[in-house]
Amino acid sequence: MNIKLHASNISDDAYNVIEIDNVKKQYRLGTIGGSTLKGDLQSWWSRVRHKEDPNTKIGDRVYKKNEKFMALDGVSFNVRKGETIGLIGGNGAGKSTLLKLLSRVTAPTDGEIRIKGKISSMLEVGTGFHAELTGRENVYLNGAILGMKRAEVDEKIDDIIDFSECAQFIDTPVKRYSSGMFVKLAFSVAAHLNCDIMLMDEVLAVGDMAFQKKCIDKMLSVARDEGKTIIYVSHNMQTIRQLCNRCIVLRNGKVIFNGDVEDGIDVYLRNDEVTAKIFNDYTGCHRFNFLTDKVMMNSLEVLEKENCHFKDDERIKFKLRMYCNEDVDSLSLRFMISNADQMVMATSVCYDFMSCKKGEEYERVFEMDITPLAQGVYKVLPVLFELNEIGEVIDSDGVYPGLVFEHEKTTPINWKSKLYGDTALTDIKCIG
Repeated sequence: MNIKLHASNISDDAYNVIEIDNVKKQYRLGTIGGSTLKGDLQSWWSRVRHKEDPNTKIGDRVYKKNEKFMALDGVSFNVRKGETIGLIGGNGAGKSTLLKLLSRVTAPTDGEIRIKGKISSMLEVGTGFHAELTGRENVYLNGAILGMKRAEVDEKIDDIIDFSECAQFIDTPVKRYSSGMFVKLAFSVAAHLNCDIMLMDEVLAVGDMAFQKKCIDKMLSVARDEGKTIIYVSHNMQTIRQLCNRCIVLRNGKVIFNGDVEDGIDVYLRNDEVTAKIFNDYTGCHRFNFLTDKVMMNSLEVLEKENCHFKDDERIKFKLRMYCNEDVDSLSLRFMISNADQMVMATSVCYDFMSCKKGEEYERVFEMDITPLAQGVYKVLPVLFELNEIGEVIDSDGVYPGLVFEHEKTTPINWKSKLYGDTALTDIKCIG
């Protein structure tokens, strides 16, 4: 094995500040014990007798002892001085693992990482803040944790407090801060670090919208004016577009794209394993924990079409099949429509379309108007819900994405009619 992790091993005339060469990170699964000694003994005795583990939840996969998992599998790329790199990918792609390797939280199993310059990690904003200390005291404490000397904090304390917008409360214990004030102060400390390379993992989603814009502007200024290098992990494609000048896409621990930001985002979004299908089977699909499961959707089938490509003059006609686990007097359907960036663009609701009895199966046909939508690919979250006696929404079942379709725009949107309410944003109705 060739395992190396060291700094200042890049020649002075090179522009690269990070060189990652065939890096791998392997974990062993199934080696962590249970919550009690009794549980561990029960699990061990079951394995000895080749029986099912009594402490395993139904449906959970049981990992064998010392089973291997490759979090990173041969990752290689270079980062040049002053670049802002967007690191994107699905959950479990290896993004956070890679940042932990770069920040020396853990070591690679194989491969070589060469770093030139001081690295500061912003992997979890606010780590180390003490609730009983004031904001000012926490600035010094958090600065020390992040590698700043007291003299450096003294030099920047006024800028940190001013940027955080918490000057009025800086000598108040942070336990009395709102959550927004807390993350503002924490980010302000991290943003004023003396470093050459900044690693950020979902840290720009802090505070209100105005402060988020302020954070992005600060990072752009840091990269442009101070020449710092930034590696930024996020699921928010808009901030990736605003901040980054290069994009690296990870999937299953491997680099599948390294290049232009827009092209990288397109690769990331289109590498989604979910595809547009006429018949969408929901049996066995993952459900959200907060659902009541009174009524479960079995499938959604698009009717009178051979594909899921729609033009302006077409409506989406579909059949929804459901199974009722409990009596429901008034069932409604909500469609939440998201674009390729996973931002909700429209919501369509059909209220009180049926009542149902326990143990029975039902199917209903719906029709939805998509004319107001811009051209593009959309994903739908269908949700069955009911309203209680005080009008509170109680969700019964939801599947995402329950439907994927493409809309081709052939006519301009009549915004005047939308503003004056002649047509709903999207209209869905039960027709059978």
